[in-house]
Amino acid sequence: MAYLDTRRRPNAASMAAVIAVHGAIGAALVLGLTVTGVIAPEPERLVVLPEQKAPPPPPPPDPAPSAASRRNPYVPPLPLPLPTRGPELDVTDVLPTPAPPRPLPGPSLTPAPSPSVTPSFAPEAARPRTNPAGWVTTDDYRSNWIRQEMTGKARFRLDIAADGRVTNCTITASSGHPQLDAATCALVSKRAKFQPARGSNGEPVAGTYSNAIDWQLPE
Repeated sequence: MAYLDTRRRPNAASMAAVIAVHGAIGAALVLGLTVTGVIAPEPERLVVLPEQKAPPPPPPPDPAPSAASRRNPYVPPLPLPLPTRGPELDVTDVLPTPAPPRPLPGPSLTPAPSPSVTPSFAPEAARPRTNPAGWVTTDDYRSNWIRQEMTGKARFRLDIAADGRVTNCTITASSGHPQLDAATCALVSKRAKFQPARGSNGEPVAGTYSNAIDWQLPE
């Protein structure tokens, strides 16, 4: 009778796998030890931290109120002394005297125009009683004036008295020749006759009269 061997024989493939695993582990260990011996350790770095200031101390706690202040927190102020009355001052010479009140403007009254006084007689100027053309003629030319060919217009003003007489003669514009100017006043004062001027009441008054003599050479 044959007996079966109860012991199993080791499998060759399993043993090969185990040997391979052990070999890999050993290689890894050898490689790890080699790297560890070659890499130098990293130098330590010095880190400087900023200086920190110490925080300020907390404020002291408020003192506990006393018992007296808790009983009466309000203290009334002391009364001030009243000022004594000083001497009275006389201000009559200091204060200005008030101005009297101004009267209110009232309605303006326009005075009525005074009635115009109508003169009883219209004033009149002095008037010649003779023809002024006859006061000076060509016959009054002197021969030497004719030879010198003196010509020109002499303007004059006469002062007439209240009785109609010529009292003065003034040359207001010369003829250019003193001889003709002098002859004009002399001849007119001698030959002119006037009606005197009259005022507003009709009475004769003094007046004036103005005219001119044109001296022309006789033909």
